[in-house]
Amino acid sequence: MSAGLDIVPGVPTVENVPGRRSAAAPSGRLALRERPASARDQLAGQRLAGDEQQPPPRTGAKKSAALQWAWLLALLAVAVGLSILRLVDAPIVVHQSFAAALGVLLAIGLAVRGGGSPTVPALLAVAVGVGAVVAEWPPLLAGAAAATAVLAACLAVLATRPAATILAAIGEVVLALLLASLGAFAVASFSVRLEVERFGYLVIGVAFLATVALVYRLAGGLHSLGRRGLVLAAGATVLLIVVLVYTAALSRYGSPELVAQVRSAREWLLDLLGGVPHPVETLIGIPALVWGVSMRSRRRQGWWVCAFGATATAAVTHRVLLTDVFTMEAVLAAAYSLVIGLLLGFVLIRLERLLTGRSSRGPADAALPSPGREEPGRLKPLH
Repeated sequence: MSAGLDIVPGVPTVENVPGRRSAAAPSGRLALRERPASARDQLAGQRLAGDEQQPPPRTGAKKSAALQWAWLLALLAVAVGLSILRLVDAPIVVHQSFAAALGVLLAIGLAVRGGGSPTVPALLAVAVGVGAVVAEWPPLLAGAAAATAVLAACLAVLATRPAATILAAIGEVVLALLLASLGAFAVASFSVRLEVERFGYLVIGVAFLATVALVYRLAGGLHSLGRRGLVLAAGATVLLIVVLVYTAALSRYGSPELVAQVRSAREWLLDLLGGVPHPVETLIGIPALVWGVSMRSRRRQGWWVCAFGATATAAVTHRVLLTDVFTMEAVLAAAYSLVIGLLLGFVLIRLERLLTGRSSRGPADAALPSPGREEPGRLKPLH
């Protein structure tokens, strides 16, 4: 007898039993859809299906391009108007109208960039903005100001692109901060009395949570972080909470001697440097944004790091409300925050490459092609 099973002539096998189908590998679009992203990207001649692939447009190419340019031109027009209003005297209703218009544009831009329909966000922003301007009710004006600040902070992060070089990373950070500053101008143009410290912490917290929710899908979910990523994210979150809670508690519940020492140190730095960098931007937001856009040029998990960059774009509102941005003190403070934050970000990038064994100076690495990762254009939906 043979060690295996003998096939008896005339007896049907499993494959030949009537009514039974042999398991065949899926083919065509089904096979492409069931493969993992890494395998899909390697299929020659097939359409990419990973997060790098631009989603199909809801409208025609020409109409989509026309709408994008119309939105961009409207944003630039409102930005110029808000900047001019900072320098000239005008009725309050004019300031508030420009601020409300910016809120509508930001809502449309964030909805489109996030891959959703802009209709409902635009209508809601119009209702809130018009209601706040017409009613002139302080709580409604404060709510519209907070919503505008959060929209600007979130859109500033999502509008960034992957940066494979240092200069590209610097450009992305500067662009994000400029867009966030535009939202801060709108907040100031609402001309409503605010408790600046509490308002600033509210905007930072809400913008950070909203950005995390927006990048959840872009980054591939929490499971994409891995053990080391979870540890880094938890550590950064703890650092953010400590910085925010400590600064808030210091100003409210600190002893008079400690508060006096902190003010004395700040005045000393102000006399020495001409400006004091913002701690949240310098220590957390800008380094995270630099590291994140650099990581996104290789892996989609860089979106998780970019989410912490929302603390920098949201903190711009706090800084603008505290000081006049056209003074030398405000300019120097913003410059110091940017330079120190960029340096810390480059240190983090270098440490990551050393820990993961990717050194740009090695001859073996120089011979390898750059992995380069693409994302949809800056004005197009991310998914």
